[in-house]
Amino acid sequence: MDNNEEEDDLFRCAICGTAEGDASNLSNQTSLQTNATVRCGHQFCNSCLDRELVRRREFPCPICQQAVKRVNLTSRSLDTVQCEKDTSWRRRIISVFNKGEKDFPSLLEYNNYLEEVEDMIYAIVNEEPAAEEIKARVKEYEQENKAQIVIRQSQRADEERSIQDRIAFEQRQAEQSRLAAVEEEKHIAIAKKKFKTETTEVLLGEREEVSAELKQAQMQGYRNEMRRQQRGKAATNFVSPRVREPADGLRHDKIDRQTYEKRQAAGGGIPVGSIASQERQWNETVNSLFCRAVH
Repeated sequence: MDNNEEEDDLFRCAICGTAEGDASNLSNQTSLQTNATVRCGHQFCNSCLDRELVRRREFPCPICQQAVKRVNLTSRSLDTVQCEKDTSWRRRIISVFNKGEKDFPSLLEYNNYLEEVEDMIYAIVNEEPAAEEIKARVKEYEQENKAQIVIRQSQRADEERSIQDRIAFEQRQAEQSRLAAVEEEKHIAIAKKKFKTETTEVLLGEREEVSAELKQAQMQGYRNEMRRQQRGKAATNFVSPRVREPADGLRHDKIDRQTYEKRQAAGGGIPVGSIASQERQWNETVNSLFCRAVH
């Protein structure tokens, strides 16, 4: 219950307890103002603010006793203000402390550098006691190392530009591939339609036969044939696989006569499909028939 009450207090006037949608808010037009400091964040209605600030420049918040100044009042929530503050200071400090990993002898030292930068951002955004000292340190470092900071910023911009150019190039390649695929599908559809039309004409006797190009495209596949025609190459013929020569060269070992006769008896040296091969097969067939007849 205590946590719910504290959260409810953040959306009511810290002085009179009026909320924006209450019936007691007769004007129903006045929005609550937030004291945008880290340790406060409470809201106040315009009536209470005018009454308190007309007499003095600041007054203590009745809930947390933090100073309420008109310069810190905003209609936005504390979380929104803190988020914008973090983004602004992060961009500011990183642009000054912009060393890269290559500027350090080891990865550990680079990680320690990044952690130190994060600590500075956190201290400034959350208004730590050393926040003002850190702001002065950032300003002093920027003045002393302005030339190196500008050089690193230029290098970083070149790297980002190179990355963007690479991304744009890959996107162009992807788009070209997509358009090529669409164009290929279009040619395939046209070829299929033309083949169907010519086939119908052949059946009706209006033409003797289908054109050779469409026949070949039908037999080899429309897609491969369209690609071949676009590349302007001749029709591919079947090529028998080539025997790769061994790394140590071809061997010419001499064999004895007995081994040679065994190979000849087994059919070695007779090319397949030659007359000698056919005669051998015929003799084996005749011998097998006579052997069966004898048995």
